[in-house]
Amino acid sequence: LEAAKAIEVDGKTIETTIAEASGKIGEKLSLRRIKTFTKNDDEVFGAYSHMGGKIVTLAVLEGTDEEVAKDVAMQIAAMRPLYLDKDSVPTERVEKEREILTEQAENEGLDANKLPMIVNGRLNKFYEEVCLLDQGFVKENKMKVSKYVESKNMKVLSFVRYEVGEGMEKREENFADEVAKQMNA
Repeated sequence: LEAAKAIEVDGKTIETTIAEASGKIGEKLSLRRIKTFTKNDDEVFGAYSHMGGKIVTLAVLEGTDEEVAKDVAMQIAAMRPLYLDKDSVPTERVEKEREILTEQAENEGLDANKLPMIVNGRLNKFYEEVCLLDQGFVKENKMKVSKYVESKNMKVLSFVRYEVGEGMEKREENFADEVAKQMNA
């Protein structure tokens, strides 16, 4: 992160550019997250920026079709996958989800003998939400992202998605308490 802040763009460091922008708009801006990617000659970057840069994504794909890479980056912006595929989901997360789904199925009074099958079906739905390659492709929803990419002789290797303000805690303040505090000051 510190090395990134020292990078010069148009004769100014990124840190200086951020400080100047903060002063200009009167809001504190900061660079909190960064991820670097490298690619080989037989790989391509797919980048996508949405809402004037409020959401940005970058994907690295094996192959050379930049349009396919951009489509995948757009998918990441729209559908917010957390993981590349099922194998990327941490075991603890899968077990927690399985526990929740089992409890839900039990509370619904479903047949105990069919519970494992029902839970596995619901777990597959979970994977379709959080795993990029298992999601329905936004441009052709009947096709999974994995099938779309394979049909273009490509393979998704990695990705990142950033959204402005994501992960920042929002202060919850009671307006009446805030006014009372100012009145007593």
